[in-house]
Amino acid sequence: MGALQIKRIYQPADKSDGKRILVDRLWPRGVKKEAAHLDIWLKTIAPSEALRKWFHQDSDRAKWDEFKANYLLELKENPAVNELLDMISKNEKVTLLYAAHDEQHNHALVLLEFVNELLKSK
Repeated sequence: MGALQIKRIYQPADKSDGKRILVDRLWPRGVKKEAAHLDIWLKTIAPSEALRKWFHQDSDRAKWDEFKANYLLELKENPAVNELLDMISKNEKVTLLYAAHDEQHNHALVLLEFVNELLKSK
């Protein structure tokens, strides 16, 4: 089983990142595709368009708990989770890349926690 971490896509790519997977639904502003050094863009694992827009419509982080709960519900039904688990099992290290500025309140944190719980239960 591979190691899993998250990282902002705006940070420089590093060999220690292993397989680099962008987990945002939208392409990050200001990042050229060649410079991203991506292995895959798994946009289907990101929050739904409606949930993403709802969460980002204002800067009120009081929504965080509700966003997290709704995104976890989406993940439980999302077939892309199996695709991600397969990639993790086949790679020594996997880095999930995201573009959000808020490093404490973003969907990649929720995804990381969700996947780690799944991996523990196996």
